[in-house]
Amino acid sequence: MNNNLLYSVEDKPPFGLSLLLAAQHLLAALGGIIAVPLVIGNVLKLPTEDTITLVNAALLISGVVTIIQCRGIGPIGIRLPSVMGTSFTFVAAALAIGFSEYGVAGIMGASLVGSLVMIIGSFFMPYIRKLFPPVVTGTVVMMIGLSLIPVAVDWFAGGQVGDENYATPENLLMATFVLVIVVTLVQWGKGIFSAAAIVIGMMTGYVVALCLGWVSFDGVNNAQTFAVPQPLHFGLAFPISGIIGMSIAYLVTIVESSGNFLALGNATQTEITGKHLRGGVLCDGLGSALAAIMSTTPFSSFSQNIGVISLTGVASRHVVALTGVLLALAGLFPVFGALIVSIPLPVLGGAGLMMFAMIIAAGIQMLDNIPRSKRNGLIIAISIGCGLAVTTRPELLDKLPHFFKEVLGSGITVGSLLALILNLILPEDKIPENH
Repeated sequence: MNNNLLYSVEDKPPFGLSLLLAAQHLLAALGGIIAVPLVIGNVLKLPTEDTITLVNAALLISGVVTIIQCRGIGPIGIRLPSVMGTSFTFVAAALAIGFSEYGVAGIMGASLVGSLVMIIGSFFMPYIRKLFPPVVTGTVVMMIGLSLIPVAVDWFAGGQVGDENYATPENLLMATFVLVIVVTLVQWGKGIFSAAAIVIGMMTGYVVALCLGWVSFDGVNNAQTFAVPQPLHFGLAFPISGIIGMSIAYLVTIVESSGNFLALGNATQTEITGKHLRGGVLCDGLGSALAAIMSTTPFSSFSQNIGVISLTGVASRHVVALTGVLLALAGLFPVFGALIVSIPLPVLGGAGLMMFAMIIAAGIQMLDNIPRSKRNGLIIAISIGCGLAVTTRPELLDKLPHFFKEVLGSGITVGSLLALILNLILPEDKIPENH
């Protein structure tokens, strides 16, 4: 983590530079934002135009909610550089509803009603904040980084395990090339070259990939130039079991978002209060309700972008609000999103591996400041061990009832819940052991 921020939360870099720095956050988030609607569209075998509706709405509403989260409206928004996007936490619940007789209308209705869990929960965040002392916060931040590493590794290798081109020497070379550029610019670059290291590294990789003929423009050629997402495109239905499933996913997201916001506070050198968490989670819940009305899936804060801040030292909320503007434009101009999606995975992987590893480093630094005691060691070890167990071997939960798979499907959630519970039940050490 950078101890000296290039731009702090309230700084406003010049517009041209801000645009470049905002593009950096856009590149980090875009894949994750469109992944959820693409997965739901493909698994439920929706018509292409319906999947495009899900994607466009996800981009547009991500942009709007990101702007509100960064700038704030009254009590809504954390007023820190937080990118918001569709969350994988809701995929299992969404697919279960999608395959029922209620279809996509059921997903939207259950999302809308379930968002009340987050909206109401936000008012209890000052109390929830007390459950996150440094040992819990550091563990959660570290678990966020660790759970993102497998994603970065697959990007680095150019796809999924089992793909024909997975981890070919060419893919690994391309990703390493981008990684070396990013590291070099962060370490030795000055001014804009250091601040925009990720976007410069990815643009360089993209140009090389273009010269090698790796870039496919099929998506760009087939994309509409302009499209406005339609409210209630799929209609609304309210299945009781679906609402329960979505409500559980929203409870999990409160824990996950709290962890992300605490990690964001660490990256931006901001003391996160209960008021911050209340504004952030309220924005998250209201954004998810808006997403349901505008025909896409629920939202949460994006941990990828905390890595961008940690790596570059650019913590300006005005830069990330501009990212929100770019995301909204991508939702209105699908051809723009299609162009971003044409970036080859190894190019993303070279930057992604570095960004997510920086979140782990931030967690280690936070844990370095707590007393070294048997109790703290147990909290960290059990939480991270079990969180990694779920992250690396999700099959571990396959034979459990659906409810448990739903709640424990994310390593971040498992690690966070265990850290919270262990911190509450393990007795305090009388004398810390000095090692």
